[in-house]
Amino acid sequence: MAKTAPETQREIVLDTETTGLDPDSGDRIVEIGCVELINRVPTGRTFQCYLNPERDIPEEALAVHGLSREFLSRHPLFSGVVEDFLEFLGSSPLVIHNAEFDLGFINAELGRLDRPPISLERAIDTVRLARNKFPGAQASLDALCRRFQIDTSDRDLHGALKDAQLLVLVYVELTGGRQTDLRLAAADLSGPAIPDRGSPRPPRPHGPTAEELAAHEKFLDHLERPIWRA
Repeated sequence: MAKTAPETQREIVLDTETTGLDPDSGDRIVEIGCVELINRVPTGRTFQCYLNPERDIPEEALAVHGLSREFLSRHPLFSGVVEDFLEFLGSSPLVIHNAEFDLGFINAELGRLDRPPISLERAIDTVRLARNKFPGAQASLDALCRRFQIDTSDRDLHGALKDAQLLVLVYVELTGGRQTDLRLAAADLSGPAIPDRGSPRPPRPHGPTAEELAAHEKFLDHLERPIWRA
């Protein structure tokens, strides 16, 4: 019987960098980073953009991501990337570390353009996953990278795409570990379970020959009332 091909599950791991902590008080997004997963395996497709927030960058935020107002002023507004961004997301579930924070900023930007918000129900929040799996333990991205021994040595500053790539590794660990799914994302399992080796050979004869039967009878002649004779 042919094996059934595995169901394809697309997810988008998403992260943002911002000017601060509160979109309601005027803080804006300065970077978006996304990584596409198919069956929890990165496909190589990513979405990344820097955004002009049209405002200053507080020192506290600059110390986190290092994105200056001068640098960001050379990049598009959110309105200039929204179509490509939403197209990349599609209708896939969104894997986000502290989903309420990132979606709060994204929905604030969408609201300025009279676009419908992204539902929080669509998000898989890895902070919640971590707190359920490790009650009482630290659930920051840095703490989870340390727990799972994920290398962050090349991450001096936060970056949306870099953090999304780290979150991919954390998400896989939180949902079963690196060996939960060893199949290729695009594996074709529709073929036969046993390879076709051509037509089977006819069975070899195993019955005794006439010479063997005669020799057996001769042997029985030397026995007293052999049980092999009726």
